[in-house]
Amino acid sequence: MATPLNIGIAGLGNVGASVFRLLQQNASVLAARAGRDVNVTAVSARDKTRDRGIDLSGVTWHDDPVALAADPAVDLVVELMGGAEGKAFDLVSAAVKAGKPVVTANKALLASRGAEVLALLQDAKSSIAFEAAVAGGIPVIKGLREGLAANNIRAIYGILNGTCNYILSEMTHTGRDFADVLAEAQQLGYAEADPTFDVDGIDAAHKLSILTGLAFGCVPDVKHIDMKGIRHITSLDIAFADELGYRIKLLGTARVTEKGIEQSVEPCLVPRSSAIAAVDGALNAVYVDGDFSGKILLMGAGAGGDATASAVVADIVDIARGHVLPLMGVAGGAVVPLVPADLTARVESYYLRFKVLDVPGVVADISAILRDCHVSLESVLQRGRDPGQPVQLIMTTHETREADMNAAIGKIAALQAVMETPHMMRIEEFEG
Repeated sequence: MATPLNIGIAGLGNVGASVFRLLQQNASVLAARAGRDVNVTAVSARDKTRDRGIDLSGVTWHDDPVALAADPAVDLVVELMGGAEGKAFDLVSAAVKAGKPVVTANKALLASRGAEVLALLQDAKSSIAFEAAVAGGIPVIKGLREGLAANNIRAIYGILNGTCNYILSEMTHTGRDFADVLAEAQQLGYAEADPTFDVDGIDAAHKLSILTGLAFGCVPDVKHIDMKGIRHITSLDIAFADELGYRIKLLGTARVTEKGIEQSVEPCLVPRSSAIAAVDGALNAVYVDGDFSGKILLMGAGAGGDATASAVVADIVDIARGHVLPLMGVAGGAVVPLVPADLTARVESYYLRFKVLDVPGVVADISAILRDCHVSLESVLQRGRDPGQPVQLIMTTHETREADMNAAIGKIAALQAVMETPHMMRIEEFEG
């Protein structure tokens, strides 16, 4: 058997501890598949005294994670600290410059500093693998870089955040409102005490940025993603969507157009009959549309220590075998700058919810503004009759330019009878 591969792990949180356990528990299986033993020889974390349920007595402890890159007993660095700034980037940079391969689950680093990471790798005798950075245990990175390498990818979209999918699923099944379900998700450990990163779409945007780079051979850059979260979704929206034949899902979407790449993370109405509407709980699901493969659906656990550790160790096994791929799936010199398309030019259908005073002429006033902004209505729903009091008014539109839709919403919001900011969501009528 070949020389053992020695691993240094920086970050021993939930994922790092799971990686350590997996490497020990499945050592014989991994050695058979990698063709060599894989050993953890060094680690680094913030608190040496913390009980992580793993035996660290046989490994070297480094207080400074960057020291892993210089440790002669470390052949491969696993970065599981997270974050785009500080020690995580310093460690990755030091490892690459030392000629040591890196395995990371750090989506923020790749999504926010993709150009810098690509520059690090230029002419370097190193590589960076990152299967665990997107969708946890789902092999979507490998699918894009290898299984679908023969295809021109036309679009990629999916449910990229398990916390939001859990919340929306529970709202759908129980009729409860966002705040109530979020509190439950925090108690169960699905949501952080500060849920901003998840519920405002930031986590999903980081993942989408990486998928965009892989799908289209461009530099990831999260700044070009239009981002909306799910805080404004109410039980009323869930109920009306169901009545119209839809479910509400937070979707990350990237498409190639003649004018560039459209990227967005936003709650959308999807047909209740579609496969993605049935993705429940904390699961993730990713659709990839290739010109020869057609649509491929990958679904599974998108987070959690064990699922993410599975993806991390899969990368380690690849490197142990000597199987290394370019960061964005194409040779470094072939990676192109991302050209973002103007989302206001896209043509979509929309769901609209207005809280209006039940007074004569309000529907006519709203309809007139939509007409003048070139927006054609498909359906109108109003539940309840309470003259002079607020009621909910629901409308869906035919396909229209987003710029026209935004203009109409701005004018409708200014009407005296409209009691709160109108709510608008895109309707995704995709098949599958």
